[in-house]
Amino acid sequence: MVVAGDFRNGVTFEMDGNVLQVIEFQHVKPGKGAAFVRTKLKNVITGSVVEKTFSPSDKFENAYVERKEMQYLYNDGDLYYFMDMETYEQMPLEASLLDDNFRFVAENMMCRIASYKGKVFGVEPPMFVELTVADTEPGFKGDTATGASKSATLETGAQIKVPLFIEIGEKLRIDTRTGEYIERA
Repeated sequence: MVVAGDFRNGVTFEMDGNVLQVIEFQHVKPGKGAAFVRTKLKNVITGSVVEKTFSPSDKFENAYVERKEMQYLYNDGDLYYFMDMETYEQMPLEASLLDDNFRFVAENMMCRIASYKGKVFGVEPPMFVELTVADTEPGFKGDTATGASKSATLETGAQIKVPLFIEIGEKLRIDTRTGEYIERA
């Protein structure tokens, strides 16, 4: 059991048949009246986000979300195949389970597959990946004073903004949460 007064970011619990994860929380003690907990919750199955307030004494069942490291192999149309590195079993997942940040995942990269009671609901790519620039415009010498950027296409097909000095074939370090260039690898 988890009590609303003990909510922290990342806590998962069951409420009304849904599995919810705390994204943000705030304990509020107004001058008048009882204290309450203001939260922003994400439904881990559907991905929807709601704001809700609770009494600090409200109790909920813990929900144990399993996260397993698996290797992304390839995609075949709408199915993406992942392999369990312990049993070597392959698991096909539908494209609808993948977030936008999956565009930074190349073949053979390790990802975390999130499931609840055996039902997969999400794929978490690594926070940082190293990818090669497949295509970009040439930079011009002396055009760096403004801190300008240009578009680059990565080996996975993802488009990002990079500094002018980056050229085709260079390996870059990318933050998959924001989709931003960090540094040369």
